[in-house]
Amino acid sequence: MPKARANGIELELETFGDPKAPTLVLIAGLATQMISWQEPFCDLLAARGFHVIRFDNRDCGLSTWMEAAGPPDMAAAFSGDPHPAYQLDDMAADVVGLLDALGIQAAHIVGASMGGFIAQLVTINHPDRVLSLTSIMSGPGGSDTVPPKPEGAAILTAPPPPTREERIELAMSIHRTLAGAGDQLPDAVERAQAERDVDRAYYPMGVGRQLIAILAAKSRLERLKQVQVPTLVIHGTDDVLVPIENGRLVAEAVPGARLIEIEGMGHDLPKRVWPLVADAIEEIAHRSPSITRR
Repeated sequence: MPKARANGIELELETFGDPKAPTLVLIAGLATQMISWQEPFCDLLAARGFHVIRFDNRDCGLSTWMEAAGPPDMAAAFSGDPHPAYQLDDMAADVVGLLDALGIQAAHIVGASMGGFIAQLVTINHPDRVLSLTSIMSGPGGSDTVPPKPEGAAILTAPPPPTREERIELAMSIHRTLAGAGDQLPDAVERAQAERDVDRAYYPMGVGRQLIAILAAKSRLERLKQVQVPTLVIHGTDDVLVPIENGRLVAEAVPGARLIEIEGMGHDLPKRVWPLVADAIEEIAHRSPSITRR
């Protein structure tokens, strides 16, 4: 897959659909590689008339690992004294750098979880580069965050296992905890996805640095009130990591935002909701002005 030089680092990316179609950028969440946006979902969006780009965030997957920043001090971060190696604003600037590298003037921006935080900041900090915003299972950040449920919070402090098999088992356990009760995968499918993630790239220090960037972030609630692009907020009713109240806060803040609450969905985007989500993204995109791609 190709890499793009963006904001001083390299980002691994993959594209789907017609390069001449309006661009839609998918931003992944904490510790989550671009392959979390599964190929059939990307194809579904491409079939809706988008040029779809998925990529690995910095410190994750096959993009640049910020090794010079050193190990993250998780104890200090959880005690309220985070020292981030970079900010979520820097990760938003990475997205803009990716657009620059590909010669794209503006795009529809879609983010899930931490990717939603980043998508919001792309929209806030670089409004001329955004055609529409979709924030999935995300929130306003900072002091306005509604905290995780206990089982969700426990995931954030799980130590990285030393062996491949233990890493796979942990990945399976995390997904089972985060997915809604009705969206559990068969064991073989769950294991195949976990193996793919672990074998493609495993970098827990990057996860720690991303998490500290989240913990250090200020609330975006007031700034979200200034967003002027068409905005879609999607959240599951059974989210234990980013409870649904967070999505409601975002939707209430952005003028004219559409909120979709999906019954039984956890902190996950299960296959059963893909057509609904793709239709909603297409609908919100049609509200945006047409901008030439290059």
